[in-house]
Amino acid sequence: MSTTSTRVIVTGKRSSGRSLFRTGSYETDTRPGIRARQRRETWAGYGFLLPWLLGFFGLTLIPMGWSLYLSFTKYNIFTPPQWIGLDNYIRMFTDDPNFIQSAQITLIYVLVGTPVTLAAALGVAMLLNFRDRGSGFFRSSFYAPSLIGGSVSVAIVWRAMFANDGPVDTSLSFFGIDLGGWFGNPVLVLPMMILLHVWQFGATMVIFLAGLKQIPKELYEAAEMDGAGPWHRFRAVTLPMLSPVIFFNLLLGLIGAFQVFTSAYIISGGTGGPAGMTNFITLYLYKRGFADGQMGYAAAIAWVLLLVVAVIAFILFRTQRSWVHYAGDNR
Repeated sequence: MSTTSTRVIVTGKRSSGRSLFRTGSYETDTRPGIRARQRRETWAGYGFLLPWLLGFFGLTLIPMGWSLYLSFTKYNIFTPPQWIGLDNYIRMFTDDPNFIQSAQITLIYVLVGTPVTLAAALGVAMLLNFRDRGSGFFRSSFYAPSLIGGSVSVAIVWRAMFANDGPVDTSLSFFGIDLGGWFGNPVLVLPMMILLHVWQFGATMVIFLAGLKQIPKELYEAAEMDGAGPWHRFRAVTLPMLSPVIFFNLLLGLIGAFQVFTSAYIISGGTGGPAGMTNFITLYLYKRGFADGQMGYAAAIAWVLLLVVAVIAFILFRTQRSWVHYAGDNR
């Protein structure tokens, strides 16, 4: 028996040229053949990781670093970037009313559309949770819009539905309501966009339904025996037990809502109209970068959007301790 440097102790006897070493809980076989095989397995693992590493560095990390640099430059693709420091960011908040309007519209869309989507998804999930007959058909029906959500075809159909002579306005005309089309009305176009966002709640509903299936029925039975009604059972049992799922859907919903682009581009024809009411930040970024050739300014807008989303995510993670309850958590 002998010892080597710190924390390395021989734990096996030498037999036929073999010895086992233990460092903490990790064992290494020092036979040359075994070590060669371990090296081959290690390099094989790196080989399988190589496509992901190339994609991460080539398609994510390096482009992000380049866009961060461009956000401090004046760049129009055709000429080399010209360093201007913080001028793009200063212009954004002090000399660009279109950006301020775009930020306000985006925040309204996110802060109204996300909670309404979560409420609709949770309500439908609770109805399906208490229904066994035909539940598969209804789950598929409500989930289907999520499969095609955000596509060009959906935006085209939605624009046709809410046109002046579309089925929505035609149906409302039977009740004496004549709105004259939604996507051309500055007052109605944003609610129409929010309604389109809410309509695609299928994926969120499926996640809620999976969470509801995990709540023990004994909790509802105990609450009912204590005299709790449906509302009290929902508030005292369903919401606390479902809070991790709510947190997950809320976080993804907020991030997804900030990225709305396709529907706004198709419905407005790429203009952000009428009166800029569909000019969300992503669409405004696109127009500045690809229509006006202001790539540096567009990169600055993209980084401001990223910072806003990161701050919201940070706040959610910091505040989750006060309202998200995990099973077995004794905080």
